[in-house]
Amino acid sequence: MDWGLARDIGSKLLLAGAGGLLLYWTISAVRLVLSARGINPLIKQFFTQVASGQVDGAYLLTTRNYRSHVNRQQFIRFLVGLQLNKYRNLKSGRPRLQEGQVILTVKLKTDGKEELPLDFTFVKVEEAWRVDRITRLAAA
Repeated sequence: MDWGLARDIGSKLLLAGAGGLLLYWTISAVRLVLSARGINPLIKQFFTQVASGQVDGAYLLTTRNYRSHVNRQQFIRFLVGLQLNKYRNLKSGRPRLQEGQVILTVKLKTDGKEELPLDFTFVKVEEAWRVDRITRLAAA
């Protein structure tokens, strides 16, 4: 086999592989974005209800699974422990898809640049997203 022919075939295979990888990444990204629609309004609703003192409303945005493991009093203690009243800004990260769940890291920020990162895990319940887990992360 001629060396030039082998190099030409190798280049074409490399380009085809790169194109396939790019196509896979694009399809995965579009699928993630489409599946995560409705999560940002849910996050906004969750924090709006907490900020306005409607803790029961925020608690009802969670799944039955969450409420079976975390009762209302534990939920309130968790929120009080976060000291949410000192945070002014909310920044959400890039959603991650994992086993039918969407995980989103949300960073709450103070005016003094202090951050509180939280991982929210969402699952779809009857065509609507619900919070299934909230995890406090170590500050970066």
